[in-house]
Amino acid sequence: MRKTNGILTVNTEIDVQFYDVDAMRIVWHGNYVKYMEDARCNLLRTFNYDYNDMEDSGYLWPIVDIRLKYVKSAQYGGRVRVEATLVEYESRLKISYRIYDMATNEVLTKAYSVQVAVDIQSNEMQFESPAILFEKLAPFIDKAKVEKEQADNTKAANETVINN
Repeated sequence: MRKTNGILTVNTEIDVQFYDVDAMRIVWHGNYVKYMEDARCNLLRTFNYDYNDMEDSGYLWPIVDIRLKYVKSAQYGGRVRVEATLVEYESRLKISYRIYDMATNEVLTKAYSVQVAVDIQSNEMQFESPAILFEKLAPFIDKAKVEKEQADNTKAANETVINN
């Protein structure tokens, strides 16, 4: 497991099925987006704000940007682990992904997606994430801040020892 700078990280394991591969028995490139969606849904459920909750709160969250970098191919019969990390939430949801081959732990794909809140009633994009998102993320934001402060304090203490 690698250290991430996000608020929250989840891992989703996926078996590479025959219907996900092409004639070369490697995962067709478009299916990595499906794997990311599985991980994104698990991440959203972790803080009780999946797509049904989003809609119930009066917002839709369409994807407005998605980028992938293919490093190596997953193969039929293999297993992959999709690591999804929430890295931004104040004005949009930005989630970074790494897809790993579970047998070798090699990175297969690096990616991110960006979603923005759209008010269902007015159909207007929100330039700030709605309050409900902050409420749902509050326990994780507080934990991330404490962990960052502890890491900063440890780093400062270590630098003091080295400099003295």
